[in-house]
Amino acid sequence: MKNQFSLLTQNRFRPFFWTQGLGAFNDNVFKTALITQVAFNTASLTALDGSTLVTLLPGLFILPFFLFSASAGQLADKYEKSQIIRLVKLLEIAIMLFASIGFLMHSLAMLALALFLMGVHSTMFGPVKYSYLPQHLKAHELTAGNGLVEMGSFVAILLGQVLGAWLGSLSQHEFFTSLSILLIAISGYHISRSIPLSPAPVPEMKINWNPISETINNVRLFWAQQTLWVGIVAISWFWFFGATLLAQFPNLAKDGLHGSERDFIALLSIFSVGVGIGSIWCEKLSKGKQELGLVMLGAAGMSLFAWDFASTAGSIQQQFLANPGWSLQAISQLDYWRMLLDVALLGVSGGLYIVPLYVLLQSRVEARYQSRVIAANNIMNALFMVLSAGFSLLLFGQGLSIPQLFSATAGLNLLVAGYLCLRQPEYWFSSVAYIKRWFASE
Repeated sequence: MKNQFSLLTQNRFRPFFWTQGLGAFNDNVFKTALITQVAFNTASLTALDGSTLVTLLPGLFILPFFLFSASAGQLADKYEKSQIIRLVKLLEIAIMLFASIGFLMHSLAMLALALFLMGVHSTMFGPVKYSYLPQHLKAHELTAGNGLVEMGSFVAILLGQVLGAWLGSLSQHEFFTSLSILLIAISGYHISRSIPLSPAPVPEMKINWNPISETINNVRLFWAQQTLWVGIVAISWFWFFGATLLAQFPNLAKDGLHGSERDFIALLSIFSVGVGIGSIWCEKLSKGKQELGLVMLGAAGMSLFAWDFASTAGSIQQQFLANPGWSLQAISQLDYWRMLLDVALLGVSGGLYIVPLYVLLQSRVEARYQSRVIAANNIMNALFMVLSAGFSLLLFGQGLSIPQLFSATAGLNLLVAGYLCLRQPEYWFSSVAYIKRWFASE
């Protein structure tokens, strides 16, 4: 297509794009505002340790992905999708109203339950989010559509975290946070009313409400289709990689770089914008086709720039150790800007890596199974993000620093890329063919 942004003017895509973007935005406004309050005003909420709660609360958001993804996938295959989206957005309004009461009453129990319920909201929306696109976009538009969705999601996450942190720092944070999350939820529902009908692919399906047995059934089904299974593993690895790095950005900015919240926001912003740029570049680089060749190029960039980022951050730490009285502004400016460039290119590489994989899942699975494939993918994503936390704790327990953790993750990324090529040689051959075509066109 001539201009992928033209999708944003079309009713088959525009209301869906803004609905999913506002959902991701509100998730992060609420989560960040809550965590900010727990981190800095723990005494007003509970007698428990604030640092422990900050670690545990995100787990409440992830837990529903394990519990309800299998059911969500079945519902999205059985029922018309625009109706599901609107019901999910109504649920979001109810949850945000409940959370508002929790903020105003300083009730940590209510806020924790609201966080869990927002995880349920995201779990129910996930299978619809990616199975909607193949129903309304042509095959050559899938890369453009997925690129825009990924760009919108990461920008929404970034803006939500920035707004949530700011709201959490206000003296009257309870009122302004409650007002914000309610208005965002209502706006999302209003826009969702314009989403076109998306007929159910399997209306006759009988729902299996047992999440354990249904998850096992899904794993068995997709294990037999190795192209899909390897694609799910590849996507889940992206979330492991990203979660490992992003979870350490606050500590790196504060302790490693001797910076402030502004430096953390700068790292997060540059990475998120980088992912957005990489995501929308996929359309141009693939010329509208399914292009798995970009996956290995993105993986190579992820390792290269993560390693250089770790090396540069380690160099900055050494400068502080040699000069304890220095501030971040006193270090080598070349190292500082090199580090920020690494973060940007790391994000771009991630965007090039992830978009073709979602196109793979959408284009190589039968329509009757698409939502359940996405549900299985969401379960794996959640599992890998939990494993990323365990991986970080394990390496920190061995005495590694944050830059060393990043270097280890970059090395592990190469091993995973090698595994993907061995299990599915198409990744390697597609990359070689893409590079040859690129040089031939020069």
